[in-house]
Amino acid sequence: MRTSPVRSAVVLGGGILGVSTAVHLQRAGVRTALVTRGELADGASGRSLSWLNSAGAFSTGYHRLRTVAVDRYRTMFAQDPGRPWLRFDGGVWWSGSEADATQRHEAQVAVGYDSALLPPETVHERFPGVTAPRTAVSNPGEGWVCLPHLVEYLAGEFTAAGGLLRTGAGEGEVVVEDGRARGVRTPDGQTVRADAVVVACGARTPHVLKGLGVDLPDASPLSGLVETDPVDSPVRVVLNTPRAALRRTPSGGFAVDHDWYVDDVREHADGSGDLPESVVADLLAEAGAVLDGTPLRARTVRAGRKPVPVDGEPVLGALSAAPGCLVAFTHSGATLGLLVGELLTHEVTTGRPHPLAAPFGPARFGC
Repeated sequence: MRTSPVRSAVVLGGGILGVSTAVHLQRAGVRTALVTRGELADGASGRSLSWLNSAGAFSTGYHRLRTVAVDRYRTMFAQDPGRPWLRFDGGVWWSGSEADATQRHEAQVAVGYDSALLPPETVHERFPGVTAPRTAVSNPGEGWVCLPHLVEYLAGEFTAAGGLLRTGAGEGEVVVEDGRARGVRTPDGQTVRADAVVVACGARTPHVLKGLGVDLPDASPLSGLVETDPVDSPVRVVLNTPRAALRRTPSGGFAVDHDWYVDDVREHADGSGDLPESVVADLLAEAGAVLDGTPLRARTVRAGRKPVPVDGEPVLGALSAAPGCLVAFTHSGATLGLLVGELLTHEVTTGRPHPLAAPFGPARFGC
């Protein structure tokens, strides 16, 4: 347990985890600086489908973490249901197998997750504009968030409360003095000193930690996201299908992704990426097919790595190899986004892991 209070902190990373942590620290009275390599949400947070859910085959602790995290979004939604970048219109999922749908539904029911099995004709009745070729799982409690809009919203609160925001700083490194993290140094030689440091750099987090001699196992794959021009469609639910996953965008289009084309993603030296035009065309054709044949046209295409720890579960909390330094590294950044900032702020201010986060500490990897 910490013997002296933390009065200042610096957060490295301008995606949802970094900005959420910064604003929660500032709310808690910790003088906080947020330092980003580039612009806010220019990494994985800018190309995430951002489906808010706990629908998969998760461990008990991870499922609980996700359901609590989704509840934080529901609270935000209740405060202002008119935000076009945060919606709770449900989710619909189907695979290539009827048995898969039944198994998924039964597993969800067993943990109390709101779930219903719907035959194809019922899907079309309940969700006009959706073509489902086989039995689907409906999860009415799910939603989506547009992370760049949320990041902008939280960053506005952060700076209004006196937080220091520095974008375009280049890749920062954690400064360690006398065996403890003491701040962040940017490539121009400037150092932002603080009592605590939080590293939340998305897929680059393991790379940043290597500078501390920390080897965080990484399984971050390449991925892409295509956003379409606005389109006239009654569909509001998040759709997860065998060849396309999609949700609406605040501008009236659709955000579309999947994993069948990951080998076609071209990665650049700066960590960004792109998709061949043929892949984009095929992906939008697949998405259009489940939207009753609605034609879709790409407006933006983004690609790069999405952060995924090697065991698929979040890495949250203090590093034993660098006292005073905490880490946030997880695949489910959108779903966990609001909650992670709250949990890490608890650990920074009390010196103890939050009970919800304790099973996901970096110590399980010897870090």
